[in-house]
Amino acid sequence: MNSIIELPSTLSNKIAAGEVVERPASVIKELLENSIDAGSTWIKIELEEAGLRSIKVIDNGRGMTQTDAPKAFGRHATSKIAHEKDLFRVETLGFRGEALASIAAVSQLTLRTSTGEETGTELVVHGGEVVEHQKHTKRQGTEIIVEHLFYNTPARLKYLKTVHTELGHLTDVINRMALSHPDIRFECEHNGKKLFFTPGNGQLLQTIQQIYGSNIAKNMLKVENHSLDYHLTGYIGKPEITRANRHYISLIVNGRYIKNPKINKAILDGYHTFLPIGRYPVVVLQIEMDPYLVDVNVHPAKTEVRFSKENALFELVKDTIYDVLHEQKLIPEGKQRKQEPSEQTALDFTQPNRDETSEQETVGQDSQTNNHHIAESLSKFQSKINQQVSHPVSTTEERPSPKQEEPEMLPNDSTETESERIPFLSPIGQLHGTYILAQNEQGLYLMDQHAAQERIKYEYFKKKLGKPDHELQTLSVPLTFDFTAQEAITIEENRSQLESIGLYLEPFGDQSYLVRAYPTWFPVGAEELTIRDMVDDLAQEKGISIEKIREEAAILMSCKRSIKANHYLSHQEMNYLIDELRSCQDPYTCPHGRPIIVHFSDYEIQRMFKRIM
Repeated sequence: MNSIIELPSTLSNKIAAGEVVERPASVIKELLENSIDAGSTWIKIELEEAGLRSIKVIDNGRGMTQTDAPKAFGRHATSKIAHEKDLFRVETLGFRGEALASIAAVSQLTLRTSTGEETGTELVVHGGEVVEHQKHTKRQGTEIIVEHLFYNTPARLKYLKTVHTELGHLTDVINRMALSHPDIRFECEHNGKKLFFTPGNGQLLQTIQQIYGSNIAKNMLKVENHSLDYHLTGYIGKPEITRANRHYISLIVNGRYIKNPKINKAILDGYHTFLPIGRYPVVVLQIEMDPYLVDVNVHPAKTEVRFSKENALFELVKDTIYDVLHEQKLIPEGKQRKQEPSEQTALDFTQPNRDETSEQETVGQDSQTNNHHIAESLSKFQSKINQQVSHPVSTTEERPSPKQEEPEMLPNDSTETESERIPFLSPIGQLHGTYILAQNEQGLYLMDQHAAQERIKYEYFKKKLGKPDHELQTLSVPLTFDFTAQEAITIEENRSQLESIGLYLEPFGDQSYLVRAYPTWFPVGAEELTIRDMVDDLAQEKGISIEKIREEAAILMSCKRSIKANHYLSHQEMNYLIDELRSCQDPYTCPHGRPIIVHFSDYEIQRMFKRIM
């Protein structure tokens, strides 16, 4: 065994770089954090070959003095903290003092900086060694150029992906930074071509529009709430705007973009049955709190944090989103074609209107197919549609000016009653025995009759199961379960908790158990799976979620007992179904998150038939 030695700084910096610098996106994250911490109001990013050839970041921040600039490349050199107690109240994005040293160790880096009060400094660092040190201009701010990343660690290069993939990671980081700091103007170029910019006027909704586009921005709902410890602000997408993964959920804590599975779950729980299975919302949520309540020193990249009062934050996020969605009219518009270039719309930031029509984002392949068939069948009902357009919606909107004011999109003092969430509808027929066609002065509505009755019965059964009786379903032939040794230990440790809800697991040999009866409110047809899930949750120290079990039972019962497709209804039955739906608490989606009603405005219908050009 070799003797113990102290590693030279060049080698230790390369090892540190392995933790901090994974790819070009890691470099841009660290550089942007430094620019933000320096008080910049404008940051420009210039990339070549997705950062593999060159990354340049220019800002107008405070800059560094001639004395401090060379110190910035030392290990653990930082201006952010000075004492151990500072670690428990971190108010900056960077604080460890590893970023510049780690980046410089695996690249050829040039630093130009000045405070604006004295001659600036230029440093050239190759592989962690300063090769040039000279004076520079007096312009306040900092410019850092990182070239030939991983040139001296070629083994790292093989783990990088294509230019397209690396550029995607880069722009994702820049987008998150821009969303976290809407008061800073970001400009980004790649190979000399502008990718995007943000206005930097502090208006989060305009930043969302620049990053995600007008269609998403005008379908976002404002959220704001607070508790003694937390202040929430931001925007959540309407349920019709969904994506296939959680990538569009942005969590920002004290200006820092973070990842937190539990808060993500709180967001999804807030949407509850508004989202289809396997679909995720677009959310930008800002959380402000005392720095003492969050520990950001738990991950090298500082994207994972630990909250002191996580459960309280979970409930606040969930309840806030739930309340906002329950104040809205969430009937999607059934527009049938994309607008022509001359009709391109943008967000109107000056005249908010809660009832403004909005384009429907496609929700899954099934929704695309349904809407396509619906559109093809509309012509059959042209003779039944005789409403005239009283207030056509303008199709010509201008790109918003960065100086325009952000609207209050969600009044907290909503006075609409539950019944007003679904307008009065007069049924006029059925399509394929599956969709109810109804009309009012606003146009044509198509209702999925199965989804509508699912919602009605789901809310009925959920209320009924909210206070279930303690009756047991006795089995003539008991169920037999084989568990692992760890699961058997879990059962014995939690036997009283299991029996308190009416589940008795009787030992039957080594790690085997019999179940002779279970609560009558268990989901029909999924009793065995429910019991195994309960044991799994206990083994993972999650506890038994009675609410979750009752939820699944209500969904199963509502689905099995609802009318199916290709079932023709009388006019009276259609009226009755519509009236029952209007009395529901959440009349817009079925328990699985699929939309119940789609609205075609008179204006849109007349456009489809070329009555209006």
